[in-house]
Amino acid sequence: MIRCIKCEQVDMIMKAGFVRGKQRYLCKECNFYFTLPTPTLPSAIHPKRRRHQTTIIDIARTLGVSNSTVSRALHGHPDISPETRQLVLDTATQLDYQPNQLAYSLVKSLTNTIGIIVPEFFTPFFPNVIVGVQEVLSQAGYHLIIMQSSESYDTEVGNTKAMLANRVDGVIASLSLQTNNYEHFKALEKRGIPIVFFNRVCQELNGPKVVVNDFGGAFKAVEHLIQNGYRRIAHLGGPPNLVISQERLRGYTSALQKHGFDIHPELIIHSDLTAQKARIYGQYLLDMETPPDAIFAVNDPTAIEILILAKSRGLRVPEDLGVVGFSDDPIAAHIGNGLTTVRQPTHLMGKITAEMILKLINEEEEQWVPEAKVLETELIIRGSSVRESYDAVFNEANR
Repeated sequence: MIRCIKCEQVDMIMKAGFVRGKQRYLCKECNFYFTLPTPTLPSAIHPKRRRHQTTIIDIARTLGVSNSTVSRALHGHPDISPETRQLVLDTATQLDYQPNQLAYSLVKSLTNTIGIIVPEFFTPFFPNVIVGVQEVLSQAGYHLIIMQSSESYDTEVGNTKAMLANRVDGVIASLSLQTNNYEHFKALEKRGIPIVFFNRVCQELNGPKVVVNDFGGAFKAVEHLIQNGYRRIAHLGGPPNLVISQERLRGYTSALQKHGFDIHPELIIHSDLTAQKARIYGQYLLDMETPPDAIFAVNDPTAIEILILAKSRGLRVPEDLGVVGFSDDPIAAHIGNGLTTVRQPTHLMGKITAEMILKLINEEEEQWVPEAKVLETELIIRGSSVRESYDAVFNEANR
């Protein structure tokens, strides 16, 4: 029902064409043409107005200079006087100017963004590495995108695709347990995106790597057990496809051979690094007819599961069973009498890895030189492996 907005008549209203896209009406009672006003929407349902973001053009208009002058001043171009540059910067601050990083990135073909892919966050190792990486990248003006594969090959492949979509300038990566195919990393390499691997590295790609001396750390750990009187030493290792597993196994066997011990294959077990498998294989070792009197574990979480298992069976540590881990997790110093372990320089590893990726980004492709940085470890001796009587004899013999 249409009501005349002049005389409020209802029955004498008829349509009378359109004006500026709106229906026009004629009231025959008072011979008045009118259109209906557009209803005002409540503020709660008004479409949001797009906020205007200050641009270089706004700064140029305010100062009465050219757009190119403002652009050169903002980027520190040498042909702009210090006075003009300061005036532009002050005006940019007053107008709340924020540079369009996306547009700048497209022009320069760089995003000042690095991606890092890690396999898990359950242990402190990878977060500690990330802290070191971030410290270096932040000082260099780079942002860090952090992704984890959750020990899944498929997720790791998805991570690399996301890195490509985000146009990262470089990638830092540590492989998942399942990774045996490296085509997703080769795809990055083919697109000219530099990659630095750390800890769990890829041997098929001829690029920089940062690792610890896994062989030397394992050797020191097993030799320490031998020096404390342990004679039947087992090794609960990691997945055989990982280089860290291979190197720690090599350190284990080399220490035994140096001291004249035979290698017993039944005392070497490869695990997937989960707590469940550590318990299962630990039980298998301790249920042997002649069980081991010491276990060197591939990492601290595995070693801690062995300590818990030993306690549940009434075994005394270190008298009945010696245990040594690898990585020096924070809990290692507080469980039982303390877990003997091999400490890795995680923060330093992160810093060196970040420095390597920045070096690759800033070098020409033909200057890339494969580089492998090996960091030394430290044996941290605690109560899980020190037999006092044997330790005293050993110390006396070496005075």
